[in-house]
Amino acid sequence: MIDEIRFSITDCSLGYLLIARSTRGLCASLLGDDPNSLRLDLERRFPQAALREVQVTDDDLLQRAVALVESDGRDAGLPLDLQGTPFQLRVWQALREVGPGYTTTYAGIAARIGSPRAVRAVAQACAANPLAVAIPCHRVVCSNGELSGYRWGVERKRALLAREVAA
Repeated sequence: MIDEIRFSITDCSLGYLLIARSTRGLCASLLGDDPNSLRLDLERRFPQAALREVQVTDDDLLQRAVALVESDGRDAGLPLDLQGTPFQLRVWQALREVGPGYTTTYAGIAARIGSPRAVRAVAQACAANPLAVAIPCHRVVCSNGELSGYRWGVERKRALLAREVAA
């Protein structure tokens, strides 16, 4: 359980970004169009934690998290505090192994984690991902190569992939 979470909401090239950290590392990176909706999402995810809003410039880890979202997707080595089921954690780790500029499929991730029949469960784990860009679920596409749903919107997914391919 997380006792205190420091968070900040800032503008970014993809809309608004809420970034949050515990003492162990980054625990949320949420994209959206409305700061209040992002704040409510954070409260829902961590109902027992004391939330403290800070300026992004007052916290090195939060600054680095913003830089990651604005970059070409190269892993910045940020410490993460992942809260999920064992299955979700396996999916999220597999996603972190897909390099910038590359894509995979839900079936590819399912196979990678040794559960080739768990394609729908992989999709659900992607939808539950609390760390946009740091856990790069935007790199998952349909088996025919088309862009599929993305928790934070297909246009954001398209922009992230284009940024990575251009780098």
